[in-house]
Amino acid sequence: MKLYYSPGACSLASHITLHEVGGPFEIERTDIRAKVTESGADFRRINPKGAVPALRLEGGEVLTEGAAIMQYVADRAGATEFLPAAGTLARARVQEMLNYVASEVHKAYSPFFNPALSDEARAQQKAVVDARLGWIEATLSDGRDFLTGAAFTPADAYLFTVTNWSAHVGHDLAPFQHLRALRERVAARPAVQAALRAEGLAA
Repeated sequence: MKLYYSPGACSLASHITLHEVGGPFEIERTDIRAKVTESGADFRRINPKGAVPALRLEGGEVLTEGAAIMQYVADRAGATEFLPAAGTLARARVQEMLNYVASEVHKAYSPFFNPALSDEARAQQKAVVDARLGWIEATLSDGRDFLTGAAFTPADAYLFTVTNWSAHVGHDLAPFQHLRALRERVAARPAVQAALRAEGLAA
């Protein structure tokens, strides 16, 4: 398998997942603005959506959308400690969190990457992000280590990835004590460190 990624983008969560479950895979850096891969390929021919992540499978098919990629990779590896079996409530809880991170948290950060965003709009968007993360903070206040309980799952990899963007967009995570503790637990995992190093984001 080959993962097409951009350093620090949402594809990092899929990259973490590949390291977490083990098994052979390749990565190829992609310029998502120019739509060109590191080897010079036209990325739009790989993924017409023009976005990372994209995962080329052994048979040549390409799977897109991070939540789908992470679940496919974990299921294929039989990594039920990382991703509970399909059809269980525990799996539905992970999917619930994946959907929340994708539709509410990830999308709340997206406007910050528009260079035309006004100061007023930026302040309003920070309030939106705070509200989305506030729900997560309240959820974590029951003492759980990760989003769905005691176990690290793809949802935590995804949340870690998107909340990394706070440091780059001038958003303060200081008020979110439980979220920051979760981020520290995630960052300490060998799979996360391996992915960060491979993307040039850690020494």
